[in-house]
Amino acid sequence: MTSTFPGQGRFSIYTGRVTNWPMVILSVALTVPLLMFSDAQGWAIAVLVAVALLANLLTGTSVRTTAGPNGVAIRFGVVGWPRAVYRIGEIARAEVVDQHPWRVAYGFWWTPRRTNCTVRSGPALRLILRTGRIVTVSVPDPHAAVAVLGEASVA
Repeated sequence: MTSTFPGQGRFSIYTGRVTNWPMVILSVALTVPLLMFSDAQGWAIAVLVAVALLANLLTGTSVRTTAGPNGVAIRFGVVGWPRAVYRIGEIARAEVVDQHPWRVAYGFWWTPRRTNCTVRSGPALRLILRTGRIVTVSVPDPHAAVAVLGEASVA
């Protein structure tokens, strides 16, 4: 969704959310039988599995992204954690890349040179920061996000 504020100093803001519904369904489908068939001695393992499923569902199955004149803000899951903010002055370039299914690092991954915030394959937003760090984010419409960031960096 792109919205424009009227008046002097107009800026567009892009917001989008990507949810990996197949991962949500698979997580629940694999966990429910495990919880149903755990015996009295396995209750501790069942509780641990339930907590892991809940943590996955709350933090790792969707990404919310906002791009605009302040830069890019990324929030994971229902609770919005982990989160990352990249100010417009930190971003050297924004581009659209295609994430192939066999090369996607699903979830939030950090290395000394890269940060990946991806929950699906397909088109994604890639930020190249002035420090050389590469940030890749799953968004519904990466072309709109790139256009908004281009407009913001010119202003």
